[in-house]
Amino acid sequence: MPTLDDILEHIGEFDLFQKQVFFVLCFMSAAFTPIYVGVIFLGFTPEHHCLSPGVAELSSRCGWSLEEELNYTVPEQGRRGESFSSRCRRYNMDWNTTGLSCINPLENFTGYYGNRSSIPLTHCQDGWVYDSSGSSIVTEFNLVCEDSWKVDLFQSCVNAGFFFGSIYVGYIADRFGRKLCLVVTILLSATSGVLVAFAPSYLWIVIFRFLQGLVSKGSWTAGYILITEIVGPSHRKTVGILYQVAFTVGLLLLDGVAYAIPHWRWLQLTVTLPCFLLLLYYWCLPESPRWLISQKQNDKAMKIVDYIAKKNGKKLPSLINNALVLLPSFTDLVRTPQMRKHTFILMYNWLASSLQYQGLIMHMAMAGEDMYLDFFYSALVEFPAAFIILLTINRIGRRYPWAVATLVAGVACLIMALIPEDIHWLKVTVGCIGRMGITMSIEMVCFVNTELYPTFLRNLGVMVCSSFCDVGGILAPFIVYRLAEIWHELPLIVFAVVGLIAGGLVVLLPETKGKTLPETIEDIYGHCVLQKKTPCCF
Repeated sequence: MPTLDDILEHIGEFDLFQKQVFFVLCFMSAAFTPIYVGVIFLGFTPEHHCLSPGVAELSSRCGWSLEEELNYTVPEQGRRGESFSSRCRRYNMDWNTTGLSCINPLENFTGYYGNRSSIPLTHCQDGWVYDSSGSSIVTEFNLVCEDSWKVDLFQSCVNAGFFFGSIYVGYIADRFGRKLCLVVTILLSATSGVLVAFAPSYLWIVIFRFLQGLVSKGSWTAGYILITEIVGPSHRKTVGILYQVAFTVGLLLLDGVAYAIPHWRWLQLTVTLPCFLLLLYYWCLPESPRWLISQKQNDKAMKIVDYIAKKNGKKLPSLINNALVLLPSFTDLVRTPQMRKHTFILMYNWLASSLQYQGLIMHMAMAGEDMYLDFFYSALVEFPAAFIILLTINRIGRRYPWAVATLVAGVACLIMALIPEDIHWLKVTVGCIGRMGITMSIEMVCFVNTELYPTFLRNLGVMVCSSFCDVGGILAPFIVYRLAEIWHELPLIVFAVVGLIAGGLVVLLPETKGKTLPETIEDIYGHCVLQKKTPCCF
């Protein structure tokens, strides 16, 4: 009897119905962008210095320009530890003292004209002044200097949510269906996103951000799995890649919205409220017939397949082959030596891809002259990345383009670290090449991951392996912002090493070009599941 892939060849592999489903699911892929990289704008750290009482009045009386005010009242930047001193320390003196000179007010306190190194400094006891017309969680809660690590924690919390959510959301999708998982996670993600916008304190922001991470990645992945399971094998790779291209479109939209709305609470609301419209998926999306077959619900699967055939204007062939009811288990991911090898390599590549992807975005935003423009340029290169994949995976396969892309990203990070800061255009250009390489790597690991696991285990396998993507996301902000304090280019060296190792491991995976999606573990590894000592098991 025919399989579902055989039937899809008759009723349309990617016809009208599948195109409609794909189109509406792309909105969710784009909506995931603010959750994944929104920290760039929500946690933007502008130039800042300590607020010193009395300075504003003195500056007004003396008619200083902003440059003169900073030069006279902020610790000079030519000394050792200049960045920390100018941003996190102020002169320990009373600027409200009468009779201060407008030419050199510090002379009234020290009696020494010239070197300021002997003037005592103190903490920013009265807060900070930010050189920004907008707002971010940094400016609202003063997450600078000794509290700058809290920005890292803000992003790490959502990635921690991704990590823990990957485990149970993947199980729910494989146990209770893609559609139920999709709708429930969308509702919870949108609700927690609104709560972030109204959070009264930093602690509540972190809590709600974590809750949003618990469910948001699950909805994105469930949508990815759903669309790849209702299209035929000849179009599966294309929709998988274009689904991720929708994420890239979301990057460009986020950049434009963030530029137009530079206040973080309004920005958070603007990118979150439209997500409630995605709850309409309950009425316009089908359950995955492939999942229903794996659960031996053939009658329900046939109704959906019949509906697809009618929408596509095709006739339905004979009944679908019966399948055993298989329940997902974590042990299935490591049941055989081959599965263990594949699972561990996929886990590392998810971690490496996320670490490089998020790390490059953060590093370029931190070092860039124009945050919005640099973000825009680096997002644009994701389009040719998708185009290159579509050109190569049918001609060459998955494995070698994936390995080359990962190695290119690693080498680009290494070259970036060696380019002087004053050649900014070259640094951005190489960074964009690295961004293109790591984008290709993420897109490849995503759909190869789905091709290496059978239907009953597919969502769980993708979620568990991709949970290491979240480990990379947790580490990324700490590596970027903390290691940069030691040496600005040190994070790039770390990304280069991690990427080069990942590229080498990719060649150890099997080629999945031209193969149909497996339904059982035996479909992938054949008799080696049943016989331990056979060549295919090692």
